[in-house]
Amino acid sequence: MELIAALLLLLFLSVGFAGAALVDGMLPAFLAGQSRPSWRRPIADAARLLQTQRIRTEAPDALLWFLAPVLYLALAIIGLAVIPFGPGLVTIPSEVGIVVWGSCEALTIVAVFMFGWSANAPLPLIGAYRYVAIALPAMLLSMFVLIGAALPAESLGFTEIVEAQRRVWNVVRQPAGLILFLMLGLAISLRGPFDYADPADLAGGTTADVSGPMVLAWKIARLTMLVSVSAVTATAFLGGYLGPLLPGFVWLLLKTALILVVLVGAGNFFARMPPARMMSVIWTMLLPLSFLMLLAVGVELLLWG
Repeated sequence: MELIAALLLLLFLSVGFAGAALVDGMLPAFLAGQSRPSWRRPIADAARLLQTQRIRTEAPDALLWFLAPVLYLALAIIGLAVIPFGPGLVTIPSEVGIVVWGSCEALTIVAVFMFGWSANAPLPLIGAYRYVAIALPAMLLSMFVLIGAALPAESLGFTEIVEAQRRVWNVVRQPAGLILFLMLGLAISLRGPFDYADPADLAGGTTADVSGPMVLAWKIARLTMLVSVSAVTATAFLGGYLGPLLPGFVWLLLKTALILVVLVGAGNFFARMPPARMMSVIWTMLLPLSFLMLLAVGVELLLWG
């Protein structure tokens, strides 16, 4: 079964990455008013980056510069590997899948900081430090929200969380929890209002002093993390592989695609606040809300089971 799950993981990654690249390339153009955005744009952008001359700053940390995109990509794949594609179909079976995913979230901060630090240049370093300041409290949102998703299952394993949603999806129990987790998804995939690492106001932030294949590798890692966090969201809140008629793998793929479109759309629709204001919003509004959602789920289970 694990071999089948590994093959499904490769298929899921391939289809998910291709879909993410298309959505990320076409949806912003569509929202900008282009009636027929070209599906060839992601391919053309990748080919252009492969042919672009590489830029090298003075005295960079070349090893960390190379390892940062690799670590970011590996974290996305590991996070996806604990997601079940069906009953018993998990690439890496784990009774603490939420803890594994939480570790991937936390190490994402390390990967982004490594990428900004290794350039030995001011703008990438500012982007890295700014992202750390915002991402650390944002990870707390995920902790409270995912514990709320795990309470009905009485387990930290994603398979048990999915099975506990046969009667009612977790999005019904904590709709605000889904919104908060989508915000976390924007943060760890470096998108829109939570992209404090690679924003335009820092000339690209951590990517300001890189070009060519290095930028392409970073974009690939970001898109893979987008697929991974979309799959985790679909599993924790939308019933994962549960659904009528179609195979569980297909249902998970469809739900992941829906979340992916929402994240890409939100990343292009909502503006990014100044870092100080975002910090205030996270600590004074979003974190208390996530704790209240966890408390509400606990009370609901205690009273009605």
